[in-house]
Amino acid sequence: MIARALTDYYRCPEEFVKISLAAELSRGAGYFAFGGNVCWGQSAYGYRAPSPIGLYETLADVSVTSGCLRVPFDPTQVIDNLRLERYAVERDDAAQPRQTAWQAPYYALRPLIPTALRRTLQRLYMRGWKRVAFPRWPIDDTVDGIVERLLLLCLRSQGVERVPFIWFWPDGAPSCAIVTHDIETSEGLDRCDWLMDMDEKAGIRSSFQVVPEDRYSVSAAFLDAIRTRGFEINVHDLNHDGRLFSSHEEFLRRVKKINGYARAFGARGFRSGSLYRHADWYDALEVAYDMSIPNAGHLEIQRGGCCTVMPYFIGNVVELPLTTTQDYTLFHILNDFSNDVWKNQIESIMSRHGLVSLIVHPDYQTDDRARRAYAALLDQLARLREAGRCWLALPGDVERWWRARSRMQLVREGDGWRISGRGAERARVAYAELDGDELVYRLEPAAPQREGAAVP
Repeated sequence: MIARALTDYYRCPEEFVKISLAAELSRGAGYFAFGGNVCWGQSAYGYRAPSPIGLYETLADVSVTSGCLRVPFDPTQVIDNLRLERYAVERDDAAQPRQTAWQAPYYALRPLIPTALRRTLQRLYMRGWKRVAFPRWPIDDTVDGIVERLLLLCLRSQGVERVPFIWFWPDGAPSCAIVTHDIETSEGLDRCDWLMDMDEKAGIRSSFQVVPEDRYSVSAAFLDAIRTRGFEINVHDLNHDGRLFSSHEEFLRRVKKINGYARAFGARGFRSGSLYRHADWYDALEVAYDMSIPNAGHLEIQRGGCCTVMPYFIGNVVELPLTTTQDYTLFHILNDFSNDVWKNQIESIMSRHGLVSLIVHPDYQTDDRARRAYAALLDQLARLREAGRCWLALPGDVERWWRARSRMQLVREGDGWRISGRGAERARVAYAELDGDELVYRLEPAAPQREGAAVP
């Protein structure tokens, strides 16, 4: 169903999203534009470029027939291609791992490489990142721009002024934020108590991603201490040696052990080491959610990005994308302790009502500059929460909400709408409305009403 991406994103009634293909799609895939947004996939008209530069604009090829929007590409295909980073894979060799020949020897020698030299090598690898045309850095909202443009055109095609949908976050929260901590070394393990103290002082609960093999010993007492304090535990790779996705066979061998550790730890989430990933293999992961795909991976070892600030499903796994720059990258690649990058990214994500996802490693909280930067970040998040601008939550709570929202339905009742489904008492009806050439969102005010009552 080509409209699935829209109805899933907004959780709006299908009657408002009438879309069909304008013509037969091309055999080959490539880059093209839609309303200035970069797309990758098949299209019916024009040309498909091999790179995201000098693109054919398909917006002029959109037409309307009997209230149905006719588009020159399959929106669901294009959005899946972006979210799953299929645009970043050679189409004739899509099953091959996205890792290069130097990585195996690098990770074998990594423990012997002095820290200063390792950072120099990483900066050399990252050079030229500013010239990467797509995704956009520091935040890419291409997917969000595509669905918004399509919904706007659907309103115009049917001559309606607004579309009801289920608001993105519980209790009408304008946006959401999560704080996560990947523990990479035994030194980082030793700093977890201090890090939990910092988070608690700010009134924040975070998640700790634990490497189950080789890096350090993971005791039951350590895991219990995290849970007892209200924090969350997830699995972080298998041994963080950079080879989890070296081949499909190796991934399947390792993922069996990862799934076993997830059960043993009582963990519902996963993040791969160094954000290596291959989303089309995720069906082997027995977890509720993943946090391995960056929004725009210019400064990651594996480039690419999912091009959205919202959670989404990969099969039955909820993806909570990393939407901000990692602390290590900020401090040691960009040499920036000012928090300006984080501040700008947070504001940009919140303007889209998206998910602010942060990684701060206990391993890199080693000096006053890093600790001051993290304290300032916590202070900023606490202020945003107090101002009612975001829902600060554990990753598992976000996954549970996103899964519950995906099963809710809007039901017409009289002149209004009500939300049905488990968890509907926290959901809110919203409207996407035309405002000139733009689409704006309006949230219905909360009303003292019984659960399931109609919203006028």
